[in-house]
Amino acid sequence: MEASGLSADLSGRVALVAGATRGAGRAIAVELARSGAFVYATGRSSRVTGPSDMERPETIEETGDLMAAAGGTGVGLRVDHLDIGAVQVLVESIGREHGRLDVLVNDIFGGDRYAQWDKPLWEHDLTGGLRMLRMGIETHILTSAIALPLMLRTGPGLLVEMTDGTRAINAEVRAGVGFYYDFVKASVDRLVTNLTAELEDQPVTAVGVTPGWLRSERMLDNFGVGEADWRDACDDVPGFAISESPAYVARGVAGLTRDADNRRFAGQVLTARQLADEYDVTDTDGSRPDCWGLITDHGWGDHEPDIIDRYR
Repeated sequence: MEASGLSADLSGRVALVAGATRGAGRAIAVELARSGAFVYATGRSSRVTGPSDMERPETIEETGDLMAAAGGTGVGLRVDHLDIGAVQVLVESIGREHGRLDVLVNDIFGGDRYAQWDKPLWEHDLTGGLRMLRMGIETHILTSAIALPLMLRTGPGLLVEMTDGTRAINAEVRAGVGFYYDFVKASVDRLVTNLTAELEDQPVTAVGVTPGWLRSERMLDNFGVGEADWRDACDDVPGFAISESPAYVARGVAGLTRDADNRRFAGQVLTARQLADEYDVTDTDGSRPDCWGLITDHGWGDHEPDIIDRYR
């Protein structure tokens, strides 16, 4: 049963998920394909050219395989979204092959590998910090600037900016993440605000979306667990119980995309839990984690299991 205002599927729609090699981006590409959209999933790690500077084993071609396994259609393409020419070729190909672009999801980052969490600006590695800014901000601006003309020509459309943290969280300096990471996420918030102002009378809606504590492939590796046995990590880190699979936010983004009235969320930054409540979706285990609700109500510290349970 579909919620009121949601189309049954995304047949005939075309989506670009930029930054879909792993994590939330990969899951969103799979869910949009499962919902019927033709999905262009892009990333820098490839079976052909090797891994990106993330030095992870996942490849963008694997994302293409997962979309097909979900019964969807699409393609996984190696694209560096700092390369203006490459992004132009990509968008031109989308226009030539499909004549439209309905959804753009900017999930490009990969800059956290350069973060020095405990360093102030003047002690942080400058080259790595500036690289993080380019990967987390410039890629989003570049991709939006090149893709928006096609979206505006074929609208209505949806532009989703993936970020980390609610608007209230990112309005304050976040302790323990360093200058550059904090600056990137606050800037994505501002990008949503600016795009919303510029798109006010245009047929494209800009919305920000944040997952909570994401069980990405890298996060699972850091805890020495897999998605099947992730709860084992809670023995040492009880707070990990509030974490969520990438599928959780992906299901919410799919619901947002299928919502004919998603313009009512223009300019907002929505959490995975807000999307889950709005579109009646759950995480893979049937729960609805609310990481940011927990932090808002109880702060960043460790929390007792009975408190965490109230936010799942």
